[in-house]
Amino acid sequence: MLIRMSSSLEDALRERIKELTCLYEVSSILVNANLDEQEETFKAIAVCLKKAFQHPEFTEISINQESAQIHTGTIDMSKSISAPINLFNKQEGELIAYITNPELGFLQEEQQLIDNIALKIGDFLERVAIRRSEALLKRQMEHADRLSILGELTAGIAHELNTPLANILGFSELLKDSLTEDKGAVADLDKIIKNAIFSREVVKKLMFFACAMPQEKMSINIVPHINDAINLLDATFRKEKVKYIVKIQEEEMYLRADAVQLTQIIFNLIINAIYFSPENGLVTIEAFQDKKTIILKVIDEGPGLSDETLGKIFQPFFTTKPTGAGSGLGLSVVHGIVASHQGAIVASNNSDKGATFKVSLPK
Repeated sequence: MLIRMSSSLEDALRERIKELTCLYEVSSILVNANLDEQEETFKAIAVCLKKAFQHPEFTEISINQESAQIHTGTIDMSKSISAPINLFNKQEGELIAYITNPELGFLQEEQQLIDNIALKIGDFLERVAIRRSEALLKRQMEHADRLSILGELTAGIAHELNTPLANILGFSELLKDSLTEDKGAVADLDKIIKNAIFSREVVKKLMFFACAMPQEKMSINIVPHINDAINLLDATFRKEKVKYIVKIQEEEMYLRADAVQLTQIIFNLIINAIYFSPENGLVTIEAFQDKKTIILKVIDEGPGLSDETLGKIFQPFFTTKPTGAGSGLGLSVVHGIVASHQGAIVASNNSDKGATFKVSLPK
């Protein structure tokens, strides 16, 4: 009788040692884990946990989580115990132990073990989420700092360029009027005037980007501004052989905005859609509202946006157009204006072809 009790006690102690060893090893795995290789981390935990059970040869472990689905072997649904994996007090997964021999069962301590392991996995996932949030916030702050510095530099450059460009344009017009008989000189002056006008438009965009253009916000109906922009660009649509369709929910959709800057948003997005549309492609302009927001969408059938482009699309001077075809400021200007109106702009790829630019502006 004493021998049997001693053997039973020895078995129980052996099981507790296995469980404690498992907890220590899992803690070590999680402390030293690569945050970007969660699947490998969970595999190591599952193998470690399986060895800690009373009957490891009949036990399989499953870790079900959004970032990874791990199974140590074929899952038999006959008997199981489980524990939730919680992330910030919300269940985001489950840790399950299965026993494949129907004659065997689980110890109470084994339930406690997987409860503890699930808790450790949840703590690890919270740490991953916090680290990623911190990294994202850091990138956003660095980006904001760069934009602020760039904005100040841009404003200074724009102001310095404005006066000489106006002089070049004015004197070129005067020279053109006095050299009417010299066709070669007139042609050269036309090129100078054309390039000066283009440069002046770039300066305007620089000033928009730098927020150097004063805002005059008032209650505005967005619909006439959309129609005006489309009427102005109708010839461009026809020239580029691109079709368009306008879907406006209501004829009156009011918001507080700067009229000039609102037109700039609409104009730049449509111009961008035309440029990237194939011949006979369709550009769709949509506008609708809810109680607090007006949504503007410009949808094209172009080549779409690569992952790299999606990450840089609103950065100043970034462009996928050939050299000389664009300043790389159009969409960054739109982004700046939308942000100054406490709105949001998102670029995304369509399911079939092309891209969508969605602007949300508060009323």
